[in-house]
Amino acid sequence: MTKIKKPRFKLWLLMMAVAVFWTFFAGFNRNLSAASEETYRGLKLFSDVIDLIEKNYVDSVDSKELIQKAIQGMVQGLDPHSSLLPPEAFEELQMETQGEFGGIGIVITQEDEVFKVISPIEGTPAYKAGIVAGDRIINVDGQSTKGMMLWEAVKKMRGPKGTEVVLTIERDEAPEPLEFKLIRDLIPIESIRHFTLQPGYGYIWITNFRENTTEDLEKILKTLETASEPLKGLVLDLRDNPGGLLNQAISVSDLFLNEGIIVSIKGRLNRHTQTFQANPDTQTRTYPIVALINGGSASAAEIVAGALQDHKRALILGTTSFGKGSVQTVENLRDGYGLKFTIARYYTPSGRSIQAQGIEPDVIVRQKFAEEKGTAEKPERGMKEKDLKNHLEPESKPDSKAHPIKKPGEQTAYPEGLNLETLKSDQQVQRALEILTSYEIFAGSKKTPAAGN
Repeated sequence: MTKIKKPRFKLWLLMMAVAVFWTFFAGFNRNLSAASEETYRGLKLFSDVIDLIEKNYVDSVDSKELIQKAIQGMVQGLDPHSSLLPPEAFEELQMETQGEFGGIGIVITQEDEVFKVISPIEGTPAYKAGIVAGDRIINVDGQSTKGMMLWEAVKKMRGPKGTEVVLTIERDEAPEPLEFKLIRDLIPIESIRHFTLQPGYGYIWITNFRENTTEDLEKILKTLETASEPLKGLVLDLRDNPGGLLNQAISVSDLFLNEGIIVSIKGRLNRHTQTFQANPDTQTRTYPIVALINGGSASAAEIVAGALQDHKRALILGTTSFGKGSVQTVENLRDGYGLKFTIARYYTPSGRSIQAQGIEPDVIVRQKFAEEKGTAEKPERGMKEKDLKNHLEPESKPDSKAHPIKKPGEQTAYPEGLNLETLKSDQQVQRALEILTSYEIFAGSKKTPAAGN
């Protein structure tokens, strides 16, 4: 049975390689016959290399593994977000958006065989231990990460709740590697936290975009909006949100918009080009919003921030976001494999491309936390999309025309253990609250009639 299955595996991998090589070469040759000739030569070269290695390499090799690595290298050479997903990696990807899993709670990327932390997830073991954006993971349980695939490193860091994993990390300002002993915990699907900052002013932190994010947000908004004190303003926190599902970013934006474009995506093919519109809401939300972003706000978080900013529905406060403005899809392959690859760039309602540029805040406020003596500024760490190898270059607009936006009215728009006390010491949150309360005072003063003489 194994002997029959193995050739099938090699066959479909080779067929996949043929398809990708065909696309690659055809894209650079206008003449179809010339493209076919180049494709044939490329595939012949590929076949010759595999054959020579199998027959002559100093050690015996697994042809299945060789072909898989060849495809992986080819796909990863396109951009940092495209990859071949073996069955184990495909399962991990599905868990990230559908259910809870045992792990340490970090979002990582791979560049030149180095695994770098994009951001730790609030409240998780990695976050509590002090792992920060920009850290480089060089060992997992004493094993070097050099030469590992991204999914392999992720799999080693995940495991049953209560088990230990040891990470060795390099940090720019640390003279020696740092060692972190972490106890795995369940990383839940819950993606939203909320508080009432003061009567009438709510705070919502969306940590990522999962399948139930919009549903959870609607429930929280209903709670805040039906409180004894009517909701006068909202702080929407998108900081260190690495993104997630595109449909959830669209539906979250739709909760605050009644009309107009939310986001448009444009790919090389017509079927990958689409514009998403807001729908009229049964409940109109007119209270001002201040949305917080930073260098860890990426992808879906940038879609929401860009939509609210372009429609003047929210004031964006913080620092420039990560700049991931590309859309990936995952295609099912046989034998449990998947192919994740980039199909389009996305654009804000006004036609801005966020790719490798990010969302610029309306008000720049760097992160600070009040301490016993004075105030300490928290420097932003880590990389941006533009720092990743093979990143897609930005494009100015999807069509050379910016999408018109209707403006119904101008609106002004953590440390371990997030709670009201930590929010009170958070410079960006407090600045957002000041803006909201000032807006309320200003709006009220316009309604007050002048005193008579």
